Amino acid sequence: MSDTKRVKEIDVLSLLKKVASRKKEMIIFVSVFFVIGVIVALEQQKRYTSYVVLAPEATSMGMSQNLSDIAGAIGMDIGGGKSSVDAIYPDIYPDVFASTDFVVKLFDIPVKVKGQKKTYYNHILQDTKIPFWDYPKLWLIKMFGKKDTIPSTNVVNPHCLTKIQSEVCEAIVGSIGCQINKGTNVITISVTDTDARVAACMADSVKTRLQNYITLYRTKKARQDLAYSQQINAEAKAAYEKSRQKYASFADANSEVVLMSYQSKLEDLENDMQLKFNNYSQTAQQVQKAQAKIQENTPAFTVIQNATVPLKSSSMPRTLMVIIFVFVGVIADALWVLVLSQAFGKKK
Repeated sequence: MSDTKRVKEIDVLSLLKKVASRKKEMIIFVSVFFVIGVIVALEQQKRYTSYVVLAPEATSMGMSQNLSDIAGAIGMDIGGGKSSVDAIYPDIYPDVFASTDFVVKLFDIPVKVKGQKKTYYNHILQDTKIPFWDYPKLWLIKMFGKKDTIPSTNVVNPHCLTKIQSEVCEAIVGSIGCQINKGTNVITISVTDTDARVAACMADSVKTRLQNYITLYRTKKARQDLAYSQQINAEAKAAYEKSRQKYASFADANSEVVLMSYQSKLEDLENDMQLKFNNYSQTAQQVQKAQAKIQENTPAFTVIQNATVPLKSSSMPRTLMVIIFVFVGVIADALWVLVLSQAFGKKK
């Protein structure tokens, strides 16, 4: 065993010496990859990431849901529990951020870049630096691809996006991050952008849009009930007003009449008016209950950390990028010396 280990060590050392002996080739490889690394590092834009930390309200399943599950197992139904199940829970928030309907609504958010006001959509299109190695592909697409006739956000149909709008959507989805702590359900929302202030602005906007999205979802049924209650209340009020006016007109026109038939008619109108008023009062109470239900179903989000303007970039440092390319150049030189040069020599 010791002999084999020595043989392996000697082989490795000999290979390293062989690579180091050909200094000119190593200098060429390292220099070439160093230049490539510098060019790539200069072409890459610095990116900044802003974070928002939220603690959403937990869904109230609790003991009632557990009792309902136990009762269902033995064939009983005690009610409750099922209504508290929430279809949108923190685990699917990343899917919400990736949905086209959610992303498209971020297009028109105003941002300020270098003192110039523009929409977030135009910022993505105009301020994103395109690396030089993408120019041939863009030229081919421009020459042979289909032209996009709607490059602006004047007309945005989430169900039928143009090519440019779809690319902007993909860029926005790639810049939004969402991490969820399974133990505490704390949500960390991150937005990355080439401008630090835009990153902070969009992080705050994404937080607000998420809160509105969840609020609209959880209060959808309550808002529908409120609209129906308000419609019924308006109809009951109109019926009561009509009955009241009819009663008042009949009473004024027959104020001096003492016939029983007129008195009976007046009592009938008064009873009808009272019934209409009772119905109007009940529908008014239903409207108040529906409004209270909306407030009850509105979720509460606790903001642990608001969005702040990042001071340091979150992208890879350019120096580190150049070092990686130099390291790749050393590996390429070793492959050339130990493998490729020998293969070419045998062919010759």
